[in-house]
Amino acid sequence: MTTYFQQVTHYITMIAQQESEQITDIAQQIMKRLAHGGIIQLFGSGHSMLLAQEGYYRAGGLVPVKPIYIEALMLHQGARQSSQNEKTPAFLAAYKKELQFDAQDVCIIISTSASNPVPIDMAVYAKEAGALTVSLQSLAYQHQPSCHPSGKRLEHIVDAVLNTHVPIGDGVLTIDQLQYAPVSTVLGATILQALFAEIIKLMHKQGASLPVFGSSNVGKTDNDALIEQYGRRIHF
Repeated sequence: MTTYFQQVTHYITMIAQQESEQITDIAQQIMKRLAHGGIIQLFGSGHSMLLAQEGYYRAGGLVPVKPIYIEALMLHQGARQSSQNEKTPAFLAAYKKELQFDAQDVCIIISTSASNPVPIDMAVYAKEAGALTVSLQSLAYQHQPSCHPSGKRLEHIVDAVLNTHVPIGDGVLTIDQLQYAPVSTVLGATILQALFAEIIKLMHKQGASLPVFGSSNVGKTDNDALIEQYGRRIHF
């Protein structure tokens, strides 16, 4: 347990040192799109879907955040099946008409390995619609081959990369050569919330109204008005 805490602290510190400039740059690009009516759409398969939901409808979090739900890629529909679907070329084509990207939107595609066809196709579809595409991935995997028919990996498609630095295999501890104790969710959530915090700070500097959910557990909020403002595009 103590070593796991130490490892998580090590990775978060490294990310803060090495990725802060990139996070700030991406936050500035996203802020401009939000100011023109865009929203942030988050997509992931399997455990990456947990991170797609992380930023959605959170007290203290940004309001214009929408997870993209595709049931066949989610764990509750069968973990092994969702994993197989993510690896299936052209699997996402059947769902393309359900995607709703506007030209001012941002699509954050979450995939630790960044090599499977589904997240790569999502990036392609989002770019076709004019959305800003950002990957949340580990560049530790960048030398592993793509499983996409194009031969391209996710970082070859997106406009910008948020590097989680997750080690290959995810686990940060070992016993008898057995790798365990994954960190991809912890580090991914940390980066996403740091990104959103930076966006909120930049919006405040611009004098913009802050679309941030208040906690209904601690008193009166403006949440109903915010939900009405964004409810046309996001189901709350």
